[in-house]
Amino acid sequence: MLAVGMSHRSADVRLLERVTVAAADVPKVLHDLLACPNVTEAVLVSTCNRVEVYAVVEAFHAGLSDVVGVLARHAGADPTALHDHLYVHYAASAVQHLFTVAAGLDSMVVGESQILGQVRIAYGTATECGTVGRSLHELVQQALRIGKRVHTDTGLDQVGGSVVSEALADADRSLGGLAGRSALIVGAGSMGGLAAAALRRAGVGEVVIANRSAANGERLAAALLEQGVPARAVVGLHDLTALIAAADVVVSCTGAVGAVIPVEAVAARTTPLVVCDLGLPRDVEDGVGELPGVHVVDLVSLQRRLAETPSGLDTRRAAEIVAEEVRGYLAAQRSAEVTPTVTALRRRAAEVVDAELLRLDSRLPDLDDPVRDELARTVRRVVDKLLHTPTVRVKELASGPAGTGYAEALRELFQLDPQKPAAVAVASEDKT
Repeated sequence: MLAVGMSHRSADVRLLERVTVAAADVPKVLHDLLACPNVTEAVLVSTCNRVEVYAVVEAFHAGLSDVVGVLARHAGADPTALHDHLYVHYAASAVQHLFTVAAGLDSMVVGESQILGQVRIAYGTATECGTVGRSLHELVQQALRIGKRVHTDTGLDQVGGSVVSEALADADRSLGGLAGRSALIVGAGSMGGLAAAALRRAGVGEVVIANRSAANGERLAAALLEQGVPARAVVGLHDLTALIAAADVVVSCTGAVGAVIPVEAVAARTTPLVVCDLGLPRDVEDGVGELPGVHVVDLVSLQRRLAETPSGLDTRRAAEIVAEEVRGYLAAQRSAEVTPTVTALRRRAAEVVDAELLRLDSRLPDLDDPVRDELARTVRRVVDKLLHTPTVRVKELASGPAGTGYAEALRELFQLDPQKPAAVAVASEDKT
């Protein structure tokens, strides 16, 4: 298991912009990963502040080279330009990292729950693309379960909230409150939905949603209207200058390539304005923040301000849960690894018993059937009892941190074919 990624902790937003993978491009990148000679499974998590590949690889160094090469080609960069900003986790460390991410402990705002949905979407996309096998299926399902457990068993949600809520908290302070203000949301995806909910809770007076397509914008506006917030949807981004002129706060989160809010769209403003740029790549042109009366809150400023968020008791409890789950998962994996060898051992024993009973038939052909059956049952019971304690114990030992050598010891002691246990295991699974 290999995890290769880049996030707000390892790179600045400008570099993340180059490496991030738009939703429409994820299937292509997944297929490029699976086309690599050393990659057999892959899931790609790409959000506004992280890009991570989880892969099952044939070998560490070759697999790492394959994954970094695909990310670099997508970003139009030399692989060496990414090395200093990538983090790599292998085997048990990769498991721990994914569980930590799903729990919200590695997010810019510790405890935010949006990442859990993003991991779920990433898994769904990879499943549709056929790049998920048994190993990643089991791992991601466990990660999703652990993420839910952390948010259920701790108060981690109260530690931070989402990036959206933090950005709007900045806007609230800058404007002296959001109650009764006019808001413009540019982009009606998941981030736009979070912004709408946060603005409603803040008591804004009116919300306008501008989106390139009608369906999502109208759905979001209808939801706000049902909750008592005046709202309307505008199709297209061609009227942004007029819409911005009427707004006190703008939240832009389109995920478009290139700026969607240029300087000229904001320059005519004469009253204070807060622009929350939550797009990756950035939605707001650089010069907007230099205009008089305009305050820009973007992912760079959020990253800087939230880098040292206090952990608190809930965060420590969440970390303990993750550590406990990692130990349990790895123990189960180690125990499962010895199961095919145990199966092969029992099959070998059954073959020996069958051979000896056949020899008995040839030596005592006149033996009464009831006696022959009782002898067969007795021999099988003796063998089962002899094998029971060692096979149960070897599974227990294999689940421990130093348990990886027990399957090999069994194969060596009983001269088992290393290929045979796998074949036995597959056949057993097919029958069920």
